[in-house]
Amino acid sequence: MAFDFKKEYKEFYMPKNKPEIVDVPPANYIAVRGRGDPNIPGGEYQQAIGILYSVAYTLKMSYKTDYKIDGFFQYVVPPLEGFWWRDGSSAVDFSDKNFFNWISVIRLPDFVTEENLSWAVRTASEKKNIDCSRAGFLTVDEGLCVQIMHHGPFDDEPKSIALMEEYLRENGYAADITEKRLHHEIYMSDARRVDPQKWKTVIRHPIKKAD
Repeated sequence: MAFDFKKEYKEFYMPKNKPEIVDVPPANYIAVRGRGDPNIPGGEYQQAIGILYSVAYTLKMSYKTDYKIDGFFQYVVPPLEGFWWRDGSSAVDFSDKNFFNWISVIRLPDFVTEENLSWAVRTASEKKNIDCSRAGFLTVDEGLCVQIMHHGPFDDEPKSIALMEEYLRENGYAADITEKRLHHEIYMSDARRVDPQKWKTVIRHPIKKAD
């Protein structure tokens, strides 16, 4: 049976509907960086998603090609994720999406190296006839975080974030969003096929002990 990150690491992909603290180990990703409103049809963010999945599935199906990856085992492509921020602000501001900076990512199995990813970027570009050169290898060490499963549209996320902030205050912690530690979302629903009221999104914030 194919390895499934969601099932093997439920504590990181299937949190409860209430805040909880987790210590997240380092993980490697395919990453595409960009800026602007993610909802623009055919815009930069939508293009980034196309690139990510093209490269991700090229890696997943590499065992059917002449290119062999050391330590390869069959796996389910993990869900789409994203890191979000605004220049000059540690607050999560949803009021104007045009000023979003984002890194759209898909997690990689540990056996995938930067060299393997470079092969997949070249191969996907040739086979899919799209430029996948924006995709890069990214390692993120999140460490101590608070997370929650948010239900509903993305614009309602402030309600879930408020619950996390209250939980942190009650337990002696504070959010620690910086240039290197970012607001993190994991999209457990396919936004193209699922009603927004039924969307499930993991929201994760880095934290520290309160002063």
